Amino acid sequence: MSEPIPFAGSILCDITSELGEGPTYDPATGTAWWFDIKGRKLHELHLDSSRKQVHDLPFLGSVLAVIDPDRQLIVSDQGLFVRETATGRLTLLTTLEDKPGNRSNDGRVHPSGALWASTMGRSAEKHAGAIYHVAEGKVTQLFANITIPNSICFSPDGAVAYFTDTDVNHLMRVDLDPKTGLPTGVPAVLSDETGTPGGIDGSVCDADGLIWNARWGASAVEVYKPDGTKISRYALPASQTSCPAFIGPNADRLLVTSAWQGLDDASRGEDPHAGKTFELGIAVKGRFEPQYKL
Repeated sequence: MSEPIPFAGSILCDITSELGEGPTYDPATGTAWWFDIKGRKLHELHLDSSRKQVHDLPFLGSVLAVIDPDRQLIVSDQGLFVRETATGRLTLLTTLEDKPGNRSNDGRVHPSGALWASTMGRSAEKHAGAIYHVAEGKVTQLFANITIPNSICFSPDGAVAYFTDTDVNHLMRVDLDPKTGLPTGVPAVLSDETGTPGGIDGSVCDADGLIWNARWGASAVEVYKPDGTKISRYALPASQTSCPAFIGPNADRLLVTSAWQGLDDASRGEDPHAGKTFELGIAVKGRFEPQYKL
């Protein structure tokens, strides 16, 4: 693969997040959403008007899914909550696990309307986390003993899931039942990134099945073919890029969150855009996230 393609995008939001994560886009309202997990914040940005709101949360939220025009699902360290979009009112739906030392991390809705959501130790304790399948409120553990679960996304037909343990740095694939989002096979390594710069973090899968991955610690978004071949690398102006999302009325733009977590004052001085939210500045063939079936 050639050298990184220089950043030609823009800063979409200059409010910095300690741990920017979990971005998504609601095409019905033209609104992008993302979290500052450690800051207990939910960011809301209306793209056309640039109207910005930051909502305080009573927990560490990390994943948002649209249920319908009036409700959202939020995954947090205290469980899964239904959020009324207009008022912010929260109602507990279910919990993922009974591990007070854990918090939620990455997740995404499968085309069937089921949710994959993950947990990890609050200080990234080894093998403390897991990935779960949540369908109509029923929770099923899929994979355990994961340190930093990330990169959860699905092929356009719902027949394949991708995920990683960033601590191991293997991009994994597993066959699914497209009707349920449940695995029908055993996970296999799609790309072994051991020893390469940075860690595999959040990912999205586009309309052509390409996997767009934010590379934590490497100031980049990388693109993989479904066979694991890495075909391009785009530079971003923050070292800890964390997760992408397709945005815009045609899902043809890419938002990327980042973080300043773990950076001391000197490191933040050398990384002045750490924690900001970016638009990559290229045309992509994205697709909108499915709604969660409550």
